[in-house]
Amino acid sequence: MTVLTYEQAGVDYDKIDPLKVAAQRAAAATAGQLASHGFAEVKASRGESAYVVDVGPFYLASIVECLGSKALVADEMSRLTGRSYYAGIAQDTIAMAVNDLITVGATPLVVQAYWAAGGSDWFGDAERAAALVDGWRHACEVCGVAWGGGETPALAGIVEAGRIDLAASCTGLINPKQRLSVGDRLAAGDAIVLLASSGIHANGLSLARKLVERLPRGYLTAIDASDATYGEALLAPTTLYAPVTETLWRSGIAPHYAANITGHGWRKLLRHPAAFTYRITQLPPVPPVLRFIQQHAQQDDREAYSTLNMGAGFALFVASAEAERTVAVARAQGVQAWVAGAVEAGAKRLVIEPLGIEFGDDALQLR
Repeated sequence: MTVLTYEQAGVDYDKIDPLKVAAQRAAAATAGQLASHGFAEVKASRGESAYVVDVGPFYLASIVECLGSKALVADEMSRLTGRSYYAGIAQDTIAMAVNDLITVGATPLVVQAYWAAGGSDWFGDAERAAALVDGWRHACEVCGVAWGGGETPALAGIVEAGRIDLAASCTGLINPKQRLSVGDRLAAGDAIVLLASSGIHANGLSLARKLVERLPRGYLTAIDASDATYGEALLAPTTLYAPVTETLWRSGIAPHYAANITGHGWRKLLRHPAAFTYRITQLPPVPPVLRFIQQHAQQDDREAYSTLNMGAGFALFVASAEAERTVAVARAQGVQAWVAGAVEAGAKRLVIEPLGIEFGDDALQLR
């Protein structure tokens, strides 16, 4: 059986990332527009997971994110089992935006919804629509964020009939300004604390869906002795990390930097532009569904860790003296965490010692 890569599943970051960089450079040229309103951008937030504007007494952060193709798994599992999975899909969509927003130290304030269906009939399924609404509201409550509104277009001819494209935007406050986390305090000696993922989250689904072609029972294939099916495991909702970051601040801990481990897998640990070596000495357990994907896609560790979260959904870079307390705060919020390594002076690279893997500066080009 041949190796199945993310590129073969239809996602090639070597083609996508140059467009992102070009767009960022064009966007940066518009920053002067803020001056006419008496505001200014936080330049260091360019290339981070959320954009930050200095509005005087506090910073304003914003982000927009889409779910991607996870809804396709929910649709197929609904056909196979008769169950609705859209409450979890709603949480996934909220998480894509909120988990990015909090990396810069923001408190999520308002979420807006974008639900674009392939036709009006999608909204006519009352059970599915109710699950989406209820799940969206529940995720907002977990994150302490208001649902401000949104848009529900029926886009026949643009979105495939029977499908829906989900996205969320989120606005947050960084108040007081000392909460800003864009890496200016990141330093050699800082600890790397990894927060557990609940599974695949909402990244890598193109690969996961392509893999179905190799499985004897498709999405109903058992992934381990527990008889959990592949489809059910893929649909575990993405962990919401806002309760952890908010509790950290109330506990007197201000992360020096943070990274949401989504697309590009563990290469996201290289997001900060400065030259540091990130040395990982302890690995979190790999969720069964991700180990299953790695094995059946015939991926080596380097390919798997460059694509999937492999058990770590979020990274916090904190002062070494606060590392164990950071872990304790996360665990008290129901999120497993580990002091996984440290930041060192040296060339920009990620060294995953237990696996003998190294990613250099060229492994992640997002600026």
